[in-house]
Amino acid sequence: MELTHHQKAEILINAAISEITAYLMADTGCSITEAMDKIYSSRLLMLLQQEEDELYVQSPSYLYRLLLKEK
Repeated sequence: MELTHHQKAEILINAAISEITAYLMADTGCSITEAMDKIYSSRLLMLLQQEEDELYVQSPSYLYRLLLKEK
């Protein structure tokens, strides 16, 4: 059975969030909870979830830089 576009997007979004969380923890020394709180309260997450824009296909490192620019 082939995955739907939505299912593929969800997989890529979750993978990106995982990588971004790891980057944030490594760069700032914050806990996983703090990193995820920052991500889940960010504008980036809202943009990632807009599937029609397909921002989720960008590399996690690029997405992380976008998150850092939100400050």
